Amino acid sequence: MSEIKVNSTGEVKLFDSDNSNYVSIKSPATVGSNQTFVLPNADGSANNALKTDGSGNLGFVDVTTLVTQGIDWQSTLKTSDFTAVSGEGYFVNTSGGAVTATLPSSPSAGAIVAFKDYAPSFATHNLTIARNSSNIQGNATDSKLSTNRASVVLVYVDSTKGWLYVQESNVGDLEDKTYIVASGGTETTSGDYKIHTFNSSGTFTVSSVGNTAGGGAGVSYTVVAAGGGAGGDQGSGGGGAGGYREGKNSGDPYTASPLNAPAGLTVSAQGYPITVGAGGAGGATGTPEDGTSGGTSIFSTITSAGGGGGGLGDSGGGGTGVAGGSGGGGGGRGNDSGGAGNTPPVSPPQGNNGGNSKPESSPGNDRGGGGGGATSVGLSAQNDTGFAGNGGNGAISSITGSPVTRGGGGGGGSEPSGGAGAGSGGPGGGGAGGQGSGGTNGSANTGGGGGGTGSATSASGSGGSGVVIIRYKYQN
Repeated sequence: MSEIKVNSTGEVKLFDSDNSNYVSIKSPATVGSNQTFVLPNADGSANNALKTDGSGNLGFVDVTTLVTQGIDWQSTLKTSDFTAVSGEGYFVNTSGGAVTATLPSSPSAGAIVAFKDYAPSFATHNLTIARNSSNIQGNATDSKLSTNRASVVLVYVDSTKGWLYVQESNVGDLEDKTYIVASGGTETTSGDYKIHTFNSSGTFTVSSVGNTAGGGAGVSYTVVAAGGGAGGDQGSGGGGAGGYREGKNSGDPYTASPLNAPAGLTVSAQGYPITVGAGGAGGATGTPEDGTSGGTSIFSTITSAGGGGGGLGDSGGGGTGVAGGSGGGGGGRGNDSGGAGNTPPVSPPQGNNGGNSKPESSPGNDRGGGGGGATSVGLSAQNDTGFAGNGGNGAISSITGSPVTRGGGGGGGSEPSGGAGAGSGGPGGGGAGGQGSGGTNGSANTGGGGGGTGSATSASGSGGSGVVIIRYKYQN
């Protein structure tokens, strides 16, 4: 039997177990045209009710989305981008692709709209609620529904908060994530973070900043100034490392230098000039001179001072190291002092003091102290049979995605006689001192100090150039 006909507005009666009572389905007295209702092929969820799509196909809908006062739910499904009208609710089917619902323009207080996942398919293809120049939840960003069966009701309050969610069901984070967008330097990525490395001066240009859901407007940074050059003539002091300053944005997972990691900086949409310091030249020989201090490096409010030059060698006095981000080592003999580090002073300190020259003034062979490094002082030179001073250690940071050491001090130079050897460069690009030979340059873009010379006719090492590194979240 393909169908059952009940004539003359008769009833289809379904009796209970003892046939004492029944429920029935009955046609209206007058029907304008034939109508067939197709039942759904599966049960709905608790608190669901039957609804029609306007073509006789019945389905289930969560009744909690239908009881908000003042909302006229539209029976026609939305399957493509549309602009909402105040007072209306919409069943949105994104099974064919993402949909953007644009909120009403110039809304008045009390305007109300609602949206409900129809398929459900919001997890596969999101519904974006475009703000249309008004704030949503007080933020100038769109919202996004990305969980299946999500439903929301929004009411416009005022120009400050804009549209507020007054009902939320099956929703996640409603704020659409936005991130910092910037350019400049050499760009690389590490996980969800973008890194801009400036090996020379340039501009860090921020086009837009992120919202709270997208990491905000904070950046991590490492600003390393250039290293100082070592002093001239035999037994000169090593150059001090360039000042090392690092700030780590809240939530950024990389490992920063433990001594140099205050909070990062907050940026805005503008261009930030970047200055990367050039390494200081080694001091002249013949008529010996102190090494030249390194150049400063700058990003926004962060300025790192260049490393101090090393003190001149071949001297029973007057070979004092130069102050700087880290101080240069003292040169010659007679306990000439290393230069002061963290000059000018900042907190946390940007560097350390240089070491002193050989304590004895006689016999007259010269050994210089090591230049200060980012995390430790330069070592002082030893008396005869001992070594010239090693450069101070640099700081280790993974801001670029892998650990790199920067900001090592230059080693002190040593005459060939009377001593065990020249000072080694500090880890982090510090140049080694020479024993009876010239010193080694500090490594480029590490801020390492130059190594002292052990010869009156061989050049001392120049300081390594600085670097500026900026890091921020760009995706999730």
